[in-house]
Amino acid sequence: MIRMFGQSKIIVGLEIGTSKVCAVVGELDDDGNLNFLGVGKAPSRGSVRKGEIINTELAEQVIREALADAEERANIEIGSVYLGITGTHIKGFNNRGAHPIASVDREIDEDDIQRVVHNAQPQITADQDVLHTIRQHFGVDGQEGVESPMGRLASRLEVEVHVVCGQTTRMQNPVRVVKGLGIEVEDVAFNGRVCALAAVTSHLSEQGVLVIDLGAGTTEYTVYLNGSLRHSGVLGVGGEHVSNDIGVGLKLSHGRAEKLKLEYGSAMINPNVVGRTVNFSSDVGLDDKTVRVGHLHQIMNARFDELFDLVRNRLAKESLLKQIHGGVLLTGGGAHTPQIDVLAQQIFKTDVIIGRDLSENGPNNILDQPEYTAAIGLVKYGEQQINQRKKTSRGLLGWLVGR
Repeated sequence: MIRMFGQSKIIVGLEIGTSKVCAVVGELDDDGNLNFLGVGKAPSRGSVRKGEIINTELAEQVIREALADAEERANIEIGSVYLGITGTHIKGFNNRGAHPIASVDREIDEDDIQRVVHNAQPQITADQDVLHTIRQHFGVDGQEGVESPMGRLASRLEVEVHVVCGQTTRMQNPVRVVKGLGIEVEDVAFNGRVCALAAVTSHLSEQGVLVIDLGAGTTEYTVYLNGSLRHSGVLGVGGEHVSNDIGVGLKLSHGRAEKLKLEYGSAMINPNVVGRTVNFSSDVGLDDKTVRVGHLHQIMNARFDELFDLVRNRLAKESLLKQIHGGVLLTGGGAHTPQIDVLAQQIFKTDVIIGRDLSENGPNNILDQPEYTAAIGLVKYGEQQINQRKKTSRGLLGWLVGR
C-alpha cells in the first residue's frame, strides 16, 4: 500500500493465514530506506483453512481487526495493501523461451528481452493465471548463464524462468474480500516467494538455500540457487495438523491439544522427559487428564518428520538436494517449535537456521519473529515494485479484481 506523507511512502503487507491475519506497516523514506513502523494481527477464528478463506463474513471481520490494530500501532491510516496468496492450488515450475534477434545490427535491446520473457510464458488451462514469471538466466547463441544480455550481439536469445501460477477464482477470492472493506490491493504475491525477500541474503541465494515457511494450515517451500528462484511449492499440511494429531492420539479437545503443543511440545523425542507427565485441570464438561510428555513428542516428531520428508522427496525428484549448500531456513509460526531445527538438520543433512528479517530499521519484536516473515516480505515486495516503477493495475491484478 502506498500513501504519501511528505515524500515518504507507506507500504502495508497483509497475510491472511489459517491461524491469524497479520498486517505489517513499513515506511519508505526520502532516502529510500525502509523502516518498519508496526504490526497488527487478529486470530482467524476459523475463517481460513489451508491458507484460503472459507467464511467471508468472518474473514472480513478479522481482517478489519488486524488492519485497525496495525493503524493504531503505526499511527497511520491504511488505504491499500500488498496481499499474500497461498493454497494448494499454487504451483511452481521452470520454463524456457526463445526469440530470434531480427534487427540489422543483431544487438539485443530491451524489446528483445521483453519478447523472450513473453515467449517463456507457459500454456496453462483456462481456469488458471500466472502469478509470477521470474527470470533465472539468459542464453545467448548457446552460451548459458548470461545474467544481462543487453547490448550483446546475437542471432538467438533464450531465457529460463520460474513460473508460479494458481487457480484464478481462488486467487480472486481474498482480493475481493479485502476490496470489499474499502481497501485497495496494490498487488498480490505468493507467500513462499516473499518469505525469501525478508530472510534470504544474496550470499545464501547464490550458494543454494531451501526456505520452508511452516504455517498453521499450509507449508510453502522455495529453493534459491545461483541467485534466482529455482523451485517452489505448497503442501496442505501445517501446525494445525500437528494439533489434530495430538488431539486424536491423546484423546484431547482441540484447545487442550493446542495448549499442550505450545507449552510442552518438541519436534524431537527427548529421552530425558519420556516418563514425565502433565496434568490438565478439568474444563467445563471435561474430565481431568494426565498426558505423558514422551507420547506428545512422538506424535509431533512423526508429523514433522513426514512433512519434511515430503519436501525432501520433491527436491530429490528435481535433483536439487545436493545443491543446497547454504542450508535450510525455517520461517513461520511452526519455526518456534523446540528442536524443529534439529529434526530438519537430520532429514536434509545440512545446516538449518531459524529465519528472521534482515532489516535493521524497526521494532525488534517484529523483525525477530519468524511468524511475521511473510508479511514483512510483502512490504519488501511492495518496496521492490515501487523501485521498479511497475504498474500494478495491469496484468494479473487487473484480472483478479475484475477491472
